[in-house]
Amino acid sequence: MGFWARQVTPRLVAGAENEALVALRSRACEGLRGEVVELGFGSGGNVGLYPVEVTGVVAVEPSDVGWDLGATRRAGSPIPIVRGGLDGQRLDLDDESVDAALSTFTLCTIPDVAAALSEVRRVLRPGGSLHFLEHGVSPDDRVRRWQHRLEPMQKRVFDGCHLTRPIDELVEQSGLVVEQVERAYAPMPSLMKPWTFGYLGRATKS
Repeated sequence: MGFWARQVTPRLVAGAENEALVALRSRACEGLRGEVVELGFGSGGNVGLYPVEVTGVVAVEPSDVGWDLGATRRAGSPIPIVRGGLDGQRLDLDDESVDAALSTFTLCTIPDVAAALSEVRRVLRPGGSLHFLEHGVSPDDRVRRWQHRLEPMQKRVFDGCHLTRPIDELVEQSGLVVEQVERAYAPMPSLMKPWTFGYLGRATKS
């Protein structure tokens, strides 16, 4: 990681929260239970939104800055949260050891997203679920062309973040079964469309 990725990007992401985003995060967390592995924990934007059925969270977060920014949130959480690795592509967890996985605005950035989703499938117990809230490729040709133009800059500024990943397709290709997914633009100005096409969904391990 360079200086920008280590020091700047985590702070930009941590400062991007708003009421609408919190509401979407809350919906992504609905139905989580038991032991949960969270990919890209960041500064803990989902802390306080986990259902009472969650008994523990294993937080995978490569950024020390992001982790430190979340110290107050973690300290106030009634649910135990432990840092359980730095790399979503290689989870430090046993096979079939967690009840659910959570990924919010993380699958856009992981370099080998197929490997990360394969790891999620490996560590989920049968019947376990992946809950995801991600941004990705738009179905609209004009917006999609702009996403491809802007992606090189986006990856440099936001530590490898892609604009053109078809999130639901990638989840399906991992072998998980997508049970529900909503696709829509966030309620923001039209100029922001390349960044705001979102996927909110859930997939299970059969």
